[in-house]
Amino acid sequence: MAERIGIIGGGIVGIALARVLAQRGVGDVVVIEKEGRVAAHQTGHNSGVVHAGIYYAPGSLKARLCAQGRLAMRDYCLDKGLPYREVGKLVVAVDDSERPALDELERRATANRVPGLARVDAAGIREIEPHGAGVAALHSPHTAVVDYSAITRAMADDVVAAGGRIILDTAVTGVRIESGRVRLETTRGDQLFDRVIACAGLQSDLVARMTGADPSPKILPFRGEYWQLDHSRTHLVSGMIYPVPDPSFPFLGVHFTRAVNDSVHVGPNAVPALAREGYSWGRISVRDTWDSLVWPGSRTLVRKYWRMGADEIAASLIKSRYFRKAQMFVPELELRDLTRKEGAGVRAQALGRDGSLIDDFAVDSHGPVTILRNAPSPAATSSMAIAEHLIENHIGELRPR
Repeated sequence: MAERIGIIGGGIVGIALARVLAQRGVGDVVVIEKEGRVAAHQTGHNSGVVHAGIYYAPGSLKARLCAQGRLAMRDYCLDKGLPYREVGKLVVAVDDSERPALDELERRATANRVPGLARVDAAGIREIEPHGAGVAALHSPHTAVVDYSAITRAMADDVVAAGGRIILDTAVTGVRIESGRVRLETTRGDQLFDRVIACAGLQSDLVARMTGADPSPKILPFRGEYWQLDHSRTHLVSGMIYPVPDPSFPFLGVHFTRAVNDSVHVGPNAVPALAREGYSWGRISVRDTWDSLVWPGSRTLVRKYWRMGADEIAASLIKSRYFRKAQMFVPELELRDLTRKEGAGVRAQALGRDGSLIDDFAVDSHGPVTILRNAPSPAATSSMAIAEHLIENHIGELRPR
């Protein structure tokens, strides 16, 4: 008898997993999503970048699945006629003090076999980005931009075409393991499955608690806000311009991205959100904020990164501070060129009890329940590869229909 498989979460990873399972005919595949559409949260609020693997520790799950996922994403977009634009990325050292960190990035990117990677000097920067500035940079010509919401909708259509189901407007309120099967309690009644895979993003630690799994790592929400270049000034950026990141901090800093529609956005930044789905300063959840504050690792995090956090918050609230950060990379930029872009994102950052920021993808199993505990960037890039990884390494043998 074929298995009944439940997937919690209709973001790009959950839908990619459902697509593979449904197309392989391994059982009755059902996605449960609390919103009225797929790609409603992290998937639909990110910068649309298909990463090439510059940043990730060689040998890590991120590095491996990013490389596989980029190729799968490119092929899927070409097959479906969806936009896939290799606009290229420059990771720029603005002064000599950043050269050692750029050297380390080059080492990682080379080990990760980033295609077409090249080191360029100041003149090389201007050849690629005529209005850019810096002393040296890494150029990744195959870094691309896509529309992840459109991709997720296309994959959702594939799920349904293959016989799977996507149930919207349905929140999971409880998870009970009964005689080796899983009962999901939802706002629309109970559903019984042979196994469940949770790809719940911002809610992943809450789902883990429902199953009785370890509450660590906890998800801390960080809002990413964007500015947008005035249409008359988009010529200042040809592709993507990124800073050299702090390797101990999981956020990239101010950067420029030309989107598939040729708009250019600046950001996102990273400020603590006051709710799991806190897409603005006015979106506040006392419960979410309190849970974040009392988590043991939060105190360690604050002690270690309070200066960076204060700087990010100040840049969020004071446009001129944000502008000055951006102008270092594009000196011709003017304050009036930036307007606040609608649609901030919220990143689900996993934090351990000891205050460690969990960097790599992380998966946990609790009986017949598999939980994707941490899936930050490049999860969208890697989504199809993450789906294959979950099937091969965590879900176990599946019986075909």
